[in-house]
Amino acid sequence: MEIFLILVSSILVNNFVLSRFLGICPFLGVSKKVETAVGMGMAVTFVMTLASMITYFVQYYVLEPLGIQFLQTIAFILVIASLVQFVEMVIQKMSPTLYQALGVFLPLITTNCAVLGVAIINIDSNYNLIQTIVNGMGAAIGFTLAIVLFAGIRERLELADVPESFKGFPIALITASLMAIAFLGFTGLV
Repeated sequence: MEIFLILVSSILVNNFVLSRFLGICPFLGVSKKVETAVGMGMAVTFVMTLASMITYFVQYYVLEPLGIQFLQTIAFILVIASLVQFVEMVIQKMSPTLYQALGVFLPLITTNCAVLGVAIINIDSNYNLIQTIVNGMGAAIGFTLAIVLFAGIRERLELADVPESFKGFPIALITASLMAIAFLGFTGLV
């Protein structure tokens, strides 16, 4: 039951984008088309889930036994950067179209504060390995849910009769804020 609560909490209640406001850069930058948002969501899901698991081992089997916990942020960034490089090579080989569509935002997963944030939150919350993986995967699913919903809304807004001064980025920011307010409705769920 606790695993299910962690999963629901990380997807809806504590959504990294709409509740914790982490990962805003790719959320705004790669959400113009649903296909691109899905690709970004899948890449972030892979990196965030695997980074959560690997950083757990780095923290408890390397940093703490050696008494070098002060290197946590640097060690976690190295793990995340390595995973992003791996994902970038795979996407470039498997889907050059998606690789072109993601552009500069794919390497930016390395600096996506949501990925580093979930790794640090897992350690700070004293989650065990299973809870860490579930929280990382749930946070990634929540990120994917938010970015795909946002991309769908932005695609429809391109066809809508929006006043000239609100077209483009202003209406996107208003939409993102309304989505954040809507996700606040999940607060009492867990």
